[in-house]
Amino acid sequence: MSKIISVHSFRGGTGKSNTTANLAALLAADGLRVGVIDTDIQSPGIHVLLGLKEDDMQYSLNDYLWGKCKIKQTAYDVTKNLGASVSGQVLAIPKGELHLIPSSIKVGEIARVLREGYDVGLLNDGFTSLVRELKLDVLMIDTHPGLNEETLLSIAISDALVVIMRPDQQDYQGTGVTIEVARKLDVPRMMLIVNKAPTSFDPDEIKERVEKTYNCPVAAVLPHSDELMTLASAGVFVLHYPDHPITQKLQQVANALMQD
Repeated sequence: MSKIISVHSFRGGTGKSNTTANLAALLAADGLRVGVIDTDIQSPGIHVLLGLKEDDMQYSLNDYLWGKCKIKQTAYDVTKNLGASVSGQVLAIPKGELHLIPSSIKVGEIARVLREGYDVGLLNDGFTSLVRELKLDVLMIDTHPGLNEETLLSIAISDALVVIMRPDQQDYQGTGVTIEVARKLDVPRMMLIVNKAPTSFDPDEIKERVEKTYNCPVAAVLPHSDELMTLASAGVFVLHYPDHPITQKLQQVANALMQD
């Protein structure tokens, strides 16, 4: 049975899109048919991680929302991009498939969204159509930070919600709001990932504190990584560093998400 998984954070800068791309790549590497939809229409960016260039985007999610195309026409198979040669190294291509539905990165179209908005109800229809027409095992939704209408819709129809947070006071307060809203929306499964934790912090203590604060399981505490910073969104971390401790932790999260 197909799963819809939303990845969310209360504010930007938590590594939400990076985490989404890495989890999607791991699921595709396990042989699954995975879709990733970028609903962060005001500040899209996951296409960079997945190697999709602006010139290759004939249609975007914006076009679907404005009635210019079918949702399937906005989906791009980026599986082979993940195996591109980087510094002379050819990365392994996942066994499954990875399809990306990007939002437009054109300034005029972003401005139009801010000025005119769009029919949020079309998103729900689009999610359902993508799962059916692409025969997806998993649809991952990279949400817009904060809580707005489209984010609430994404969360409400999800089988699982992954909330990304950093270990600082702004995130502690904002994440609490997100968790409570998700509970009111009766999301079947919910888990937290604490990202970019300083290496001087004890991950077990962070996990215990966060779980006690929100009464919600922490799937992983990911430390700050120089390798991740050096990669600088030039690719998917778990494919470049398959044996890295962060990759191993993200694999555990991916496995947990697919459990019934």
